[in-house]
Amino acid sequence: MPSLRRWLTDYGRVLTGRKFAARALTVYPDDTFLVSFPRSGNTWTRFLVCNLINADNPVTFAGLESRIPEIYDVPDRVLRAFPRPRIVKSHECFDPRYKKVIYIVRDPRDVAVSYYEFQLKRKVVTEDCGLEEFVPRFIESEFEPNTGSWGDHVVSWLATRQGHPNFLLLRYEDMQARTVEESTKIAAFLGLDSNPKRVARAVELSSADRMRKLEKEQAHQWKETKGTRQDKPFVRKAVSGGWRTALPKRSVAQIESAWGEIMRSLGYELTTTAKP
Repeated sequence: MPSLRRWLTDYGRVLTGRKFAARALTVYPDDTFLVSFPRSGNTWTRFLVCNLINADNPVTFAGLESRIPEIYDVPDRVLRAFPRPRIVKSHECFDPRYKKVIYIVRDPRDVAVSYYEFQLKRKVVTEDCGLEEFVPRFIESEFEPNTGSWGDHVVSWLATRQGHPNFLLLRYEDMQARTVEESTKIAAFLGLDSNPKRVARAVELSSADRMRKLEKEQAHQWKETKGTRQDKPFVRKAVSGGWRTALPKRSVAQIESAWGEIMRSLGYELTTTAKP
């Protein structure tokens, strides 16, 4: 009973706008969700989608939440007033209410490095905690108790929705290697104009260089970066495979041991002989 009362209290706060929506979000049948484990390319995908929808009004960090809001930054009361159909960002594990989903997955070895840098930026950890100490805590989902681990998150969606016509799986690595082609898939999935020139323009407006420039100008205006360390960028190198030089070998082995089979199923090559 105490847990039920706590849930009802939280839900009441969500409905009245005193708490961000999160898992208690009101979901409509025509919603589309951009879902990923944190630091997997969701913000870049938001930029791409916004610019695919309207390249004549390029999105910025300052205006991002007004176009594709994140459920952890906006109260449900505000989200219910958004024009429908909505496109919404989420980091939630599988939720059966999400009927149309773009799911972005990224090599967990790169996710670990990016996530570590993000926790430094947010001042959750300090440089006293090195990567080798951080990775086991990351694997155990110490920093995302409600989201679960990378493996929990990925399996929760792939086991329930992979192959469904309203589920589009994107690999961050493919998006980087073939940005125009993957963006064309996104446009088609959303029923948007996939004219090559329009898609190419959206890709150009969503480049890492442009996003870095916007971040420098607007870091104090966006909820995700406001109040964080300004010497640590939110938009980092935006490359794949950086883990090869950043992660200690022991950390690589720990990640591959934890999630090796899932990684292989997604086309990520393992480098150790550790059994999953």
